[in-house]
Amino acid sequence: MGAGIPNAKMYLLGIDTCGPSGSVALGRLSAATADLIAQRELAGRTYSASLISAVQGLLAGHGIRVRELGCIVVVHGPGSFTGVRVGLSAAKGLAEGAAIPVVPVSRLQVLAAKAGVSSAALDAHRHEVFLRVTETGTEQSGPREFLAGAKDLAHMDAPSTIAVCDVAAEDLLRNHWPAVQLQRVLPPTAADALSVAAPAIAAREFADVALLDGHYLRRSDAEIFGNTVTKS
Repeated sequence: MGAGIPNAKMYLLGIDTCGPSGSVALGRLSAATADLIAQRELAGRTYSASLISAVQGLLAGHGIRVRELGCIVVVHGPGSFTGVRVGLSAAKGLAEGAAIPVVPVSRLQVLAAKAGVSSAALDAHRHEVFLRVTETGTEQSGPREFLAGAKDLAHMDAPSTIAVCDVAAEDLLRNHWPAVQLQRVLPPTAADALSVAAPAIAAREFADVALLDGHYLRRSDAEIFGNTVTKS
């Protein structure tokens, strides 16, 4: 079974379908780091039709069966509701069918790590951003992730540097936090997620697959607009 493979030979599968484009990656755990074997890009907005076939092709191309995977790393948001759900469903289905452990990671965490900084922002549409900032001066200081608009930014202290990967988030932050340094990098990928998750995998800090859910940071349109009740 995948969970029983020694760390030195543990194959890792990464899944990221949260952004405008996605990817799947195959790696191998070495100590507490992930060595990338290969990565496949997924065309934007076609995840439900292409994800499983991309995973199958990636594994088959390297002679690896699903049951030989030691862990699945899934980026569970924030991002597109549909993309998050598709990625989570695939990860859960593969994990439950072959008893493979799962490590979820935040797309904001992956973006920040890719840029080598502690804060990050992603376009959330509607003139808002998904924001990751490290709070100080509190009992439990550390990163916090939330949805923020112009009014929220106006009442917050800006971090010194924020990682961004899209124009919309960059423009919103420049308009409201003109003094902040924006670290522009390419969008995070499944390979980047493997690197971020490697220490947790090595420490066997796996998620309870039955309880694993999306890291949405915002309610869906159906929840916001679909439950309006008209009273007579």
